[in-house]
Amino acid sequence: MLRLMLAALIGTIPIAITAQEIVSYETDQSFDDVVFGLESAILDRGLVIDGQNHVGEMLARTREDVGSEKIIFEHAEVYSFCSAVLSRKMMEADPLNIGFCPYDIFVAQPVGENVTIGFRNFPEGPMKEVQSLLDSIARSAIGDGN
Repeated sequence: MLRLMLAALIGTIPIAITAQEIVSYETDQSFDDVVFGLESAILDRGLVIDGQNHVGEMLARTREDVGSEKIIFEHAEVYSFCSAVLSRKMMEADPLNIGFCPYDIFVAQPVGENVTIGFRNFPEGPMKEVQSLLDSIARSAIGDGN
């Protein structure tokens, strides 16, 4: 009985996003060049950058406060933006798609590694159109077509 109750409970616990749910591209370009490419790719599509989260700086600043000695990133930023056209289309299909807005693309350089650009993988259905946009932007940022 306890196993059955535990199984039922586990079935209701939200699952965190894992690395397998991230679409990413690695490049030997500099962090600054990839960031410039990302900003340009977003703006070139007529979109507005709503926010830039300085994740790398935050982790460096709070590292000792949380009892860690590990430096994770040389640089890490997350850019947030939206498309009025796609957002309306996605939310008309399902109002709960609001949970995917704004759209984020990260640029990160783990210590001693190449730069990676990427974004979350979206669920099957209407949100795949947003994923196509993000993929196009990310690939354009590093000069990989699109």
